[in-house]
Amino acid sequence: MAIVSVQDVSVSFGGPPLLEHVDLQVEKGERVALIGRNGEGKTTLLRLIGSRLLPDGGRMILQKGLSVGSLDQDLPRGLTGSVAEVASGGNRATSSKSPQDYEVATVLTKLSLNPYARFENLSVGFKRRVLLARALAIDPDLLLLDEPTNHLDIPAITWLEEYLLKYRGTLILITHDRAFLRKLATRIVELDRGRLLNWECDYRTFLERRDAALEVEEAQRNRFMRKLAKEEAWIRQGIKARRTRNEGRVRVLLKMRDEQQALRTRTGSVRMQIEEAERTGKLVIEAEKISHAYGGSSLIRNFSVRIMRGDRIGIIGPNGVGKTTLLRILLGETPPEKGVVRQGANVEAVYFDQLRAQLDEDRTVQESIADGKEVFDLNGGQRHVIGYLKDFLFSPDRSR
Repeated sequence: MAIVSVQDVSVSFGGPPLLEHVDLQVEKGERVALIGRNGEGKTTLLRLIGSRLLPDGGRMILQKGLSVGSLDQDLPRGLTGSVAEVASGGNRATSSKSPQDYEVATVLTKLSLNPYARFENLSVGFKRRVLLARALAIDPDLLLLDEPTNHLDIPAITWLEEYLLKYRGTLILITHDRAFLRKLATRIVELDRGRLLNWECDYRTFLERRDAALEVEEAQRNRFMRKLAKEEAWIRQGIKARRTRNEGRVRVLLKMRDEQQALRTRTGSVRMQIEEAERTGKLVIEAEKISHAYGGSSLIRNFSVRIMRGDRIGIIGPNGVGKTTLLRILLGETPPEKGVVRQGANVEAVYFDQLRAQLDEDRTVQESIADGKEVFDLNGGQRHVIGYLKDFLFSPDRSR
C-alpha cells in the first residue's frame, strides 16, 4: 500500500505550469530520487509531499499517522539557540530525558557536533549538519531530503550514506551528487518539462534507458514535424482544401496544429559567456604569513601562498576549519589578524558565496542581471537580457 499518493496534481506560480497533472505512488521502504534540471519543480514536489504547499489542482494523500522528517535545500533565516535546542526542534525536556533527547544526542555525536555550541555562530557546513540531525533524530516514517550533501564535507557525506542505507523508513531525496545517487536510489522519478516520469531502476540503469527513450522521442518528433510541414504546404494551395471531400484533411491539420502547441521542447545546454576583465599581471594574489582566529579558535596560522594567472586551486577540508574565511581573506573582504594580502594589477574578483547573499530574492531574474534594463554591455558589445538568460536556460516567462 502506498504511503504517499500524488493524484493528478498541478502547480503554477503565475506563469506556465511547473507541474501539470502529475501522479506518483511511493511505497513503504523505497528510496526514491527526484531528478531533473534546475527549475523543473523538484523542490516544489517535495514541499507538496511534506504538506508545506497546497496544489492548484489534484490531491495529495499521505498515510494516516505518518511521521515526516525533512531537510530543506536552504538554511532557514533567523534560527538561533544551542545546537541541541535546534536539533530537537526547540522541544527540550526540562527535567527528565525523553527518548528523542537520547536520539538527538546520539546523532549529534555521530555528526561530530557540540550540543552546547551556538547554532548562529557555526559555519554553513555545520549548520547543515545540525538541521540534518533534526530531521534524523525523530526517526521518521518518511524522510524528505533536498540536496542533503550540500556544504557537507566528505566524512559527513560518507556517514550519511551509511546511515541511509540502514534506514528502515521511506526516503525521497533530491540531489545532483551522482555518486550519492548511485549508492542510494532504488527508484528514479524524473521531472521533465512539467511531466513526471517513473523509472523502476537504479541510477546507472536509468541513464541508459533515458538516453534510448530520448532518441525515440526525437525521432517521433521529427516525423511529426515533417508531416505537419507537408500538410501546411497543402493547405496553402487554398481551393483544393475547400472542397467537401477534403474537409476531413483540414480537421486533421487543425488537430496537428494543436498538438504542435502542446509539444514539449527539450531544454538545451547552457552556453556560458563570461564578461572578460582587463588582463592581469602574472601575480593574482599573494598572502604572506597570515593568521586568523574565530571565537578563540585558530583557523589560519602563519600561512603564505602565491596565486598566479591561470592557476586553478581547490580548497578542501572538514566543515568549520576555515575554508570560507581563507577565501574571504584572499579576496580582501576580511582583513587577516596578522600578515599581509596583496592583489596583483588589474585583478577583478567575482565571488559566488555559499548563501548567495548578493541576490535580492524580491527582484526578478532580469532585474538581478541588468537592473531592469532590456539591454546591457557584455565584452564590448550589447546583449538583450532575455537572450542572454536563455543561454542559461531561463525561459522568458521565468526571467521577468
